[in-house]
Amino acid sequence: MTNPAITGPQRIMGDFASDKAETPASKPVEERLQKLLDKALYANGSSSAQKIRNFLNGTWLGEPLHVVLTDVPIGAWTVTIIFDALDLIHKRREFSLAADTSLAVGLLGAAGAAFTGITDWSDVDPPARRLGLIHGMLNVGVTALFATSFFLRKRNSRTGVRVSAALGYGLMSLSAHLGGKMVYEQRVGVDRTADESFPDHFVAILTESQLAENTPTRAMYEGVPILLVRRGQRIFALAETCSHFSGPLSEGKLVGDSIECPYHASRFALDDGHVTNGPAVHRQPCLEVRVRAVRSKCASHRLTTDIRVSLGNGVCRIHSWALPQTQAPCCSWRASVRNPV
Repeated sequence: MTNPAITGPQRIMGDFASDKAETPASKPVEERLQKLLDKALYANGSSSAQKIRNFLNGTWLGEPLHVVLTDVPIGAWTVTIIFDALDLIHKRREFSLAADTSLAVGLLGAAGAAFTGITDWSDVDPPARRLGLIHGMLNVGVTALFATSFFLRKRNSRTGVRVSAALGYGLMSLSAHLGGKMVYEQRVGVDRTADESFPDHFVAILTESQLAENTPTRAMYEGVPILLVRRGQRIFALAETCSHFSGPLSEGKLVGDSIECPYHASRFALDDGHVTNGPAVHRQPCLEVRVRAVRSKCASHRLTTDIRVSLGNGVCRIHSWALPQTQAPCCSWRASVRNPV
């Protein structure tokens, strides 16, 4: 879902324009539910609420925290099923205790996975949004079945314990399958810039005169969009495609030393591309910049400058430039001055 602080026209961009512009009279239930959830999680733009969201999204980790936490219940409940089977065969207390303990650990992990999953889902766009809701509802059923098994263990009803746990494990397998489809088919939680190819040597992408001050600008390199931002004598270059959900960063806005995505309000630092606000978790690829100036060999001595970028070592290098005060007649020169980071 989109940050409510972003205005309507900014949201209608790129490949999502038709979906967001042609809003049906009766919105789908998952969209209405997502809006309510989004409003609650943002808490009217509270900075404390944003910090909690950043934590739950995994902004600090560099990967979705939900993906990490889902391994806890899946692994723990797999152990539960194994030790339940061993207890059924050998009737040993050690096996039943191991099954009971691993089930409790899985329930704790499921709570963490639920909170992070809900936070992630609040910023998921169609068509993955509906699939994500189904995935979440199945997980509610899974947790309910394993919770039932947990309380039945307190009553020493081993038959009911095993049946409810087995049903929960089967439903969990189906839910995990849908989660996999969201990642591998809908690319939820995947770095959207990973398949983009950036130049490994300096190439010209824009003339210097086309880059206005404090105006996010899109330049193209072999079909790959690159974001350029000029501030005084400093030029920043990042991947223009938002790593979260492919939002066009050139249509976003500058907030301090960051660029804010127009889709879900993720923010990335201009100097090195790191995420300053979620829901994005992956750093934006950062490019080195050079400005190349050439004095033409003609009577007019016309000076042209272009902006060149290179992926380099993946670290933004901020470059400045200065024009010589005097030049010999009909000469040509090139300047590339680096300003150390």
